[in-house]
Amino acid sequence: MAWALKLPLADEVIESGLVQDFDASLSGIGQELGAGAYSMSDVLALPIFKQEESSLPPDNENKILPFQYVLCAATSPAVKLHDETLTYLNQGQSYEIRMLDNRKLGELPEINGKLVKSIFRVVFHDRRLQYTEHQQLEGWRWNRPGDRILDIDIPMSVGIIDPRANPNQLNTVEFLWDPAKRTSVFIQVHCISTEFTMRKHGGEKGVPFRVQIDTFKENENGEYTEHLHSASCQIKVFKPKGADRKQKTDREKMEKRTPHEKEKYQPSYETTILTECSPWPEITYVNNSPSPGFNSSHSSFSLGEGNGSPNHQPEPPPPVTDNLLPTTTPQEAQQWLHRNRFSTFTRLFTNFSGADLLKLTRDDVIQICGPADGIRLFNALKGRMVRPRLTIYVCQESLQLREQQQQQQNQQKHEDGDSNGTFFVYHAIYLEELTAVELTEKIAQLFSISPCQISQIYKQGPTGIHVLISDEMIQNFQEEACFILDTMKAETNDSYHIILK
Repeated sequence: MAWALKLPLADEVIESGLVQDFDASLSGIGQELGAGAYSMSDVLALPIFKQEESSLPPDNENKILPFQYVLCAATSPAVKLHDETLTYLNQGQSYEIRMLDNRKLGELPEINGKLVKSIFRVVFHDRRLQYTEHQQLEGWRWNRPGDRILDIDIPMSVGIIDPRANPNQLNTVEFLWDPAKRTSVFIQVHCISTEFTMRKHGGEKGVPFRVQIDTFKENENGEYTEHLHSASCQIKVFKPKGADRKQKTDREKMEKRTPHEKEKYQPSYETTILTECSPWPEITYVNNSPSPGFNSSHSSFSLGEGNGSPNHQPEPPPPVTDNLLPTTTPQEAQQWLHRNRFSTFTRLFTNFSGADLLKLTRDDVIQICGPADGIRLFNALKGRMVRPRLTIYVCQESLQLREQQQQQQNQQKHEDGDSNGTFFVYHAIYLEELTAVELTEKIAQLFSISPCQISQIYKQGPTGIHVLISDEMIQNFQEEACFILDTMKAETNDSYHIILK
């Protein structure tokens, strides 16, 4: 934005530019939120604008911008002076982003000789699409199975270390790099802007995206959690060669304008400089620990020999409770919003603590977030749980323990003719989808192993036969049925059969 640039201008010019930039930044807010949803006075009264206003640094403060990111693609000439730059990209084409160390002498000495982590994202620019980002990305995944939205062209990149692309986050990549060395990252964007527009009669206008880069330094625990710098730029993605044609069309349109009209537009620059922005709210990034979805080694599945059960009773998994508490800090509240699929509202609730969010009424949340997401957020804030479709109880019993108990029972029967009751510990398994795959995953979670290590699940039937568990069988399980889990080594290595008795 204009106020981030330290130019040797007169005070009157700077003040005039600030007013114009502020007016321009608010020009599209009413349209983004819906013309009939809010008045401009209501929008300005929202807490996010008050917080942003108070968080702006004073004019006389020299702000440290430790890094600069340059996208090697030309900006459009058809952008007005006070609007953000717009850059056209071709689908699947590799574009260089130069990672430049912009520190002054003596600034941030703690990162000298150390690596930093940068996270690249392609996100929606329009607020309306941000509200439905999860649904939009899931729809894209369904139409383009196996494809990613954002990739790194590793052979062409220079200076990046440990690049990662989480299979569960199609629009995110991350890597480590050394600011003291030359670093260039070549990215590829595989989605096009018109894939997220309503299909009408052809020739629809594509939606703009944002390329955002967040950079973190390592803390004393070796975790990359301390934010250093964030910057982003606006892009549109076209089918191959489409960006070149669009750039040419914009250039020809500008050539037809009068000199007076041309003065209202920015010139086209050969490269795009990403401008500073707020960090993207995200869960903590930890060094050398893979993000969810990366290949990682699983906990060992310790089993007794032969047709036995685990030779130790594993600790039950911690209860899955993620209720927001009044003592939750604003930073923890941001992480809670992200974990519960409310990432599009994290910037709106930047400085809200757990107590602030819990004080919101149902009408407040619906007015801020809209009917659909507002009801969902209100229910999540109140911790309203949905009852599972089926609950079963399972007990893990070792072979040695079973033989011991059998001997004790037989001995007790001979002594006094009465059987001695045995105490077993059961664990509850809650099923929602009522499928064999879901049951496999829940049992694997109970054992702290990978579902791939469970080959098949059987139910012991009449006369001791083993019946293969199917979806239909699970759907006919009785509510709160009890089973004893037994295991049998499968034919393949490191794989086991589970038997429900």
